[in-house]
Amino acid sequence: MFLSVQALFNLMFYGINMKKTNNKYRSGGNNSSNSTIYSLNYKFDSNSIAGKISGTALDLIKRYNDFAKDAQSNNDYVNAEIFRQYAEHYRKIVTEINERKNQQRQAFAAENGELRNEAENRPAAEERQPDAESAGIENSDRKEDNTAAEKAAPATEKKRASCTRPGKETAEAAAPAAEKKAAAIIVSQEVELPKQSETTLIRVEDTRYALAFVSAAWFDHPAKKLTTIGITGTKGKTTTTYLVKSILENAGRKVGLVGTIEIIIGDTHIHAVNTTPESYLLQEYFAKMVESGCDTVVMEVSSQALMLHRTQGFVFDFGIFTNLEPDHIGPNEHGSFEEYAHCKSLLFKQCRVGIANCDDVHWQLITKEHTCSLETYGMSKKADLRAQNLQFTNRQGHLGIAFDVTGLMNFHAEIAMPGRFSVYNALTAIAICRHFKVSEADICKALLAAKVKGRIEMVKVSNAFTLMIDYAHNAMALKSLLTTLKEYEHGRLVCVFGCGGNRSRERRFEMGEVSGNLADFTIITSDNPRFEEPEAIIEDIITGMKKTDGVYISIPDRKEAIAYAIDHGQPGDIIVLAGKGHEDYQEIKGVKYPMDERDLIADILKERGISF
Repeated sequence: MFLSVQALFNLMFYGINMKKTNNKYRSGGNNSSNSTIYSLNYKFDSNSIAGKISGTALDLIKRYNDFAKDAQSNNDYVNAEIFRQYAEHYRKIVTEINERKNQQRQAFAAENGELRNEAENRPAAEERQPDAESAGIENSDRKEDNTAAEKAAPATEKKRASCTRPGKETAEAAAPAAEKKAAAIIVSQEVELPKQSETTLIRVEDTRYALAFVSAAWFDHPAKKLTTIGITGTKGKTTTTYLVKSILENAGRKVGLVGTIEIIIGDTHIHAVNTTPESYLLQEYFAKMVESGCDTVVMEVSSQALMLHRTQGFVFDFGIFTNLEPDHIGPNEHGSFEEYAHCKSLLFKQCRVGIANCDDVHWQLITKEHTCSLETYGMSKKADLRAQNLQFTNRQGHLGIAFDVTGLMNFHAEIAMPGRFSVYNALTAIAICRHFKVSEADICKALLAAKVKGRIEMVKVSNAFTLMIDYAHNAMALKSLLTTLKEYEHGRLVCVFGCGGNRSRERRFEMGEVSGNLADFTIITSDNPRFEEPEAIIEDIITGMKKTDGVYISIPDRKEAIAYAIDHGQPGDIIVLAGKGHEDYQEIKGVKYPMDERDLIADILKERGISF
């Protein structure tokens, strides 16, 4: 039985070490009394820094990756790495369980004279390990080598290939793959195969880079059947992808989306693990988009994805740069700002048309080595596409901003989102959609109707005051949001927020201080307490509040806190529900309970007999 293409993905990250005899999760061989064989349904009790968590290996992988993602978003790199290690432990268990199943299938078939290549007839999506999307990260920032990758790619067209990760485990991973009669093994260093092996050994400079091309070939190059739009930058990627999707769909296109919040394929919404998925998964999503009738895909392209070659294997039709700030620098991310900028710049070597925000001070650094045609947007006179004459709008509880578009296009537009940064997001979308010959009327209609879940998302609760939901979950994001809103004429600026548990206490102090300084009234409540008591977290926030003259009240129950804000809303108020954003759960003692602030608001209005 050949090794399936999933092994190309799994071997690359984990390897296969069949020689370990001291591992109680080993796949077979020694059936001594100290060897425990688990199934995918086995429930583990896992003790970690987050406390005791129970569930299957797959459950624990997802839980620990969620913990890691939350920690990462809060710049808690130490705990993020610890949670990744926990996830890695259970990924190895899943890998060995699946390997054992494969061995059992082979043995059974051999005993019954039925040994055959069942993988040849099995769809690739079914063969992929269920936890593949949560694979780890390897730092590999190397020069592109088309020759090596193109040689590697054809191996997957009709036969199966395996790919091994660089390092000491390579030899141990390659031998079992050869024994399983893999058609080819792709490596980045010298390995020795069994003497009688007929497996082809392909050596490349970077297995990650090769994986991207192999994956593209495996799914029959779906990107060639789509118009591909990639957006990179520190801020604005998520909002802009939704704006582009909204505008193009208004113009009659069918658009898939890949981003921080979710992957959208037709009517299917898939929870996103990474901003940009691993190359194999990305190509799989592209293939499903083609199958569902999509003609276009718009996606967020992270610096990590560019550094780790997740987006190789195709050329973007459009590559867009929004802005660059010193972010994502530290352990498990980028070693320096220079490296961060370099990785962002790689997009302009992988697209046909480049579009850049020339108001950003770093735009020339990002585009200086571009190989694409290039155009710019911004508010400055040097931009090819410009926004001028900005006007802040407040229409019955909906904040927005109107502006004139000049240069490559000329019309008046308005976006139903507040702040100058919303103008840049709108301009980015307009600059892209111009190439699709979308009418000015369709652009204007889509901008007014656009809504991004959890990103300054307006929720109608009154004609007298404004309420919005935003993901601002750290001091920097909260300060930016509240400062933006203060530019509008308003009554009180009311901020409702909490902080996550099992995270740095310093962040709680900081968020309390920010809200105390900028908001007129603060309602402190619960966020994701995790394994801490909500009241203890609230006390830490109050510690920061007391450094200011800010007025506040604490209401631990989040629904009650939101109800209080609505019930006591005054004419002209701007009420911000910060921290949860697009999240639809609240995590308490290791359990994620359903909780969507939109549903809470709907329930509150229903209880009061209010409808809009």
